[in-house]
Amino acid sequence: MSANKPAITAIIFDCDGVLVDSEALALEVELAAMTELGVATDAQTHMERYLGLTGPEFYDAMEREFFRVHNRPLPPDFRRVCAQRYRAAIDSDRLVEISGARDFVIKLACARAVASSSSVESLERKLRRTLLWDHFAPHIYSGEHVARGKPEPDLFLHAASQIGATPTACLVIEDSAHGVVAAKKAGMRVWGFTGGTHMLNPAGEHLLDAGAERILRHWREAEAVWAQQQT
Repeated sequence: MSANKPAITAIIFDCDGVLVDSEALALEVELAAMTELGVATDAQTHMERYLGLTGPEFYDAMEREFFRVHNRPLPPDFRRVCAQRYRAAIDSDRLVEISGARDFVIKLACARAVASSSSVESLERKLRRTLLWDHFAPHIYSGEHVARGKPEPDLFLHAASQIGATPTACLVIEDSAHGVVAAKKAGMRVWGFTGGTHMLNPAGEHLLDAGAERILRHWREAEAVWAQQQT
């Protein structure tokens, strides 16, 4: 353990792309919907702009982009169609945990929480389907619990207060630049995670540029790094 940093007493996990492999499904739905609207973009640019935002923030951004390109509002059923497609995807057998996530969480002796931009309802569906819910409940927090979502620090600070941890003693594990920035603003340490199937080659560099302390490529690596922190 570094003498220059306080001991970690709690870990706060993002959900999508960190615990459950759902970001690839969301990316598939969103890119298809944007192509249908005539505002297509590539996956890398899409993730840099929108990964880690709450649903309302994403749709607001889509509204602005669509208006910029077409000079008119989004079709009124855009949100409903996206929500239906995404729900169908996460209710399918395609939704799985990120390999090794549950094993890592089960072994933890410290406090832990989930802090995700997903809705309360979506979080419960995903974490129950992947058998992770019982390893975190009741400390599962959504962007709906705070006034400002990531990249603001509110959600991480809320999670820390609920588990009785000081921000400087919290470690956040995140896959999005918005989440990394939020954790840094909260005064927490943050490790970037690139083990989701949605991650492209430059993802680790992008997270480091946002302020991540280090990059974890899979949960086996996380176990080894975490063990070193405890010595």
